[in-house]
Amino acid sequence: MAKKQFKAESKRLLDLMINSIYTHKEIFLRELISNASDACDKLCYLSLTDDAVGLGRKDFQIRLTVDKDGRTLTVSDNGIGMDKADLENNLGVIASSGSYRFKQEVGNDAKDTDVIGQFGVGFYSAFMVADHISVVTRKYGADTAYLWQSSGVDGYTIIECERETPGTDIVLHIKPDTDDEKYSEFLEGWRIQELVRKYSDYIRFPIRMEVSKTRRKEGSPDDKPEYETYTEEETLNSMVPIWQRRKSSVKPEEYNKFYRDKFHDYTDPLGTIAVSAEGAVTYKALLFIPAAAPYDYYTKDYQAGLQLYSNGVLIMDKCADLLPEHFRFIRGVVDSPDLSLNISRELLQHDRQLKVIAGNLEKKIKGELLKLLQDERDKYETFWKQFGRQIKVGVVSDYGAHKDQLSDLLLFYSSTEKKNVTLAEYVSRCGADQKYLYYAAGDTPEKIDKLPQTELLRDKGVEILYFTEEADEFCAQILGKYQDKEFRSVQDQELEEGAAEKAQAAADAHKAVFDFVKETLGERVKEVKASARLKSHPVCLTAGEGLSFEMEKYFRAVQPDANIQADRILELNTEHPAFQALESAVSADPEKAKKYAELLYDQALLIAGLPLADPSAYTDLVCELMR
Repeated sequence: MAKKQFKAESKRLLDLMINSIYTHKEIFLRELISNASDACDKLCYLSLTDDAVGLGRKDFQIRLTVDKDGRTLTVSDNGIGMDKADLENNLGVIASSGSYRFKQEVGNDAKDTDVIGQFGVGFYSAFMVADHISVVTRKYGADTAYLWQSSGVDGYTIIECERETPGTDIVLHIKPDTDDEKYSEFLEGWRIQELVRKYSDYIRFPIRMEVSKTRRKEGSPDDKPEYETYTEEETLNSMVPIWQRRKSSVKPEEYNKFYRDKFHDYTDPLGTIAVSAEGAVTYKALLFIPAAAPYDYYTKDYQAGLQLYSNGVLIMDKCADLLPEHFRFIRGVVDSPDLSLNISRELLQHDRQLKVIAGNLEKKIKGELLKLLQDERDKYETFWKQFGRQIKVGVVSDYGAHKDQLSDLLLFYSSTEKKNVTLAEYVSRCGADQKYLYYAAGDTPEKIDKLPQTELLRDKGVEILYFTEEADEFCAQILGKYQDKEFRSVQDQELEEGAAEKAQAAADAHKAVFDFVKETLGERVKEVKASARLKSHPVCLTAGEGLSFEMEKYFRAVQPDANIQADRILELNTEHPAFQALESAVSADPEKAKKYAELLYDQALLIAGLPLADPSAYTDLVCELMR
């Protein structure tokens, strides 16, 4: 029979598909299995009204057969099959989808079917791995079977053949290996099983294949056992995904096992979120809050995202668009029949459905985290230790766009409770007359405890939040306030009523000393002033408004060449003996007073955790004053 030619447009599209549209050759099997599933679904749907079909829901199957010697891989189904016209329309015209037409014809009556195909191009992905394809098919209700054959863009032939029952066999002749491509992997049973479980595990019809196994020969001696290889038919797919089951019918340990197996984690998740949504967008989701961050979580190499399925077929392994950045630690799956897929079924169009699903999931995740915080505090503390930094970054990012959503999830160490507390818990303990939400920043709670600036408030029993991470002060700046209480650093001069007046009175009384110290230190300090916050310490360093010392340390680490530096304001305790010694020296021995000023400034730098310009000079100065 004369070979028929693809239309010119189809030739160009076929060449484009084979070489460009699909990014991974392995997805050809996903496409063929999806087509076989569609064929089974169509006949299954027909059997509801036609008793002559003679097949029940459990009788449909997809079969894979490997012939290594002949280099063929066959995908067979007992679905509705095709006649000559179908072959011409579906395989002779690229991008003509019989499945799509079926969905259009039956409309809402097909809501219980899982027809997947939309574009009519998936079949041709097989030419990425095969140099020749044969299709043997017989349509239900027809007496004649047909053989469609093609080696690609050069065209195809259709002839009559024999097939006892309705259905389709697609026989791929796998290409020979090259230096760059090892096509023989698609003739290995283990590889076929791997691809089925990766992409088609939740196809609702059984996918079966003869699998090679090894067993001990019967009667072989114990000291020298002999083994033999045999084949056994196995169902490769699990068919019914756990997220399609009612939540009430799934035990917690089943969810935990699914999570551990699916995401290769040795620990159970801290929380499970099962979602079943219908309406404008229909989808099911199964999300998990991990107990531990992956080793690469806080690196640029980490890939966030949820596994995305359409009718049980894996579309994307990491769909980052379904998760906001602040919840990127979530793992899970989303399955929807309503997604607008692109032609290769590998990427998702950025459409309204995707945004609706992502928005709904964000609310569900926030709700589950709040539930953990309120009902299972120990679990939330575990979560916070692993992913708290991510929540803080979420508050700061996008110019604070998510701050109101995330503020209730924040935890900070409390000076009075000696543990992590929420902002709401802090405010609940504030007196009615406390205007501010006080915080202090440092490397550790122990170091912050020793800051001179915290002493006065702690002695009064005022609770202080300890900021020990880089993002903490940025969070405070972005939030501005919480429940009408402004964030206020303990380094702020006006911590209490009358503080400014008290400091000004001390400055006026000792003006000559402050002028002397400022002249001695020069541009190293912006200002030298009397302190109203120091109690037992002689000196401290503050940064004033804007950039804090902790922020300076952060920028110094990430942008060392930028030379970003906070202001340095030196505060002196006029009631401390060290200040009195300084004041005496200013009038009696100005040279010694200069050394005292240098010493107090260096001590203030050390207390603030800032580097000394010349550590050797500092130690020499201490030794000189000791003589």
